[in-house]
Amino acid sequence: MHSHDTHTQNFPIIVQLLLAVPFLIALIAYIIAVILSNQHKKQWSHFRTIYWISGNLCAIITVIGPLASLMHHHFGAHMIGHLLFGMLAPLLMALAAPITLLLRTLPVNMARVLSLTMKNRYVHFIRHPIIASILNVGGLWLLYTTPLFDLMHSSLFLYVLIHIHIFLAGYVFTIAFIYIDPTPHPDSYIFRSLILLIALAAHSILSKYIYAFPPQHVPAEQAELGAMIMYYGGDAIEIILVFLLFHQWFKSTRKSIRLNRIPV
Repeated sequence: MHSHDTHTQNFPIIVQLLLAVPFLIALIAYIIAVILSNQHKKQWSHFRTIYWISGNLCAIITVIGPLASLMHHHFGAHMIGHLLFGMLAPLLMALAAPITLLLRTLPVNMARVLSLTMKNRYVHFIRHPIIASILNVGGLWLLYTTPLFDLMHSSLFLYVLIHIHIFLAGYVFTIAFIYIDPTPHPDSYIFRSLILLIALAAHSILSKYIYAFPPQHVPAEQAELGAMIMYYGGDAIEIILVFLLFHQWFKSTRKSIRLNRIPV
């Protein structure tokens, strides 16, 4: 990615801060919410707090610091950043159940407003498994198979916008398939499983495409390394996602069998 060096060395620290600060605020806000919630209600899960801290740290180290700088110049580092920022951070943060924590912490009237917002038609549309997959995996196809990837490294606006999209699309994709927070209008496990398998296949095919046809101005050896990181690293995170979905399905089936069992 040598062709980007002249542009990316001039990326001001303010751009990195612009992307990092929201995660820092989210990290602090969550811990404050846990403290407030624990004063009046049952103790909040330590595991959920650890998930939130870990997820935000994954995001922060991707957008500010040595990895963030290296990502501009080396495609392999860029792909590590993609895994951390677009896949692992959203998964960990979804597992932290932030909406449930907010509903526990907010005053009743504000909690009702949040609850109604979650039932909003637009929210339901965006988090539909097919739409979430198009926004997430489709967005990656657009990024890596068009000049957009090259343009991102010479435009501060595009750089920020694409990073925001990658994280949000990754988060929406995660919550479209595994339900941790309250989910109005849930989709069936069979439907979610089928769409997830198609989306994961599209992600794997993209990594093979990158291996064969590197993005503009990316040297072949860097593209091959990045594609392998995307393929194998993506698989590792996707296995966790599949496991969680199937685990929830198993628990749901066992519960319904128990409820439907007629006493002799």
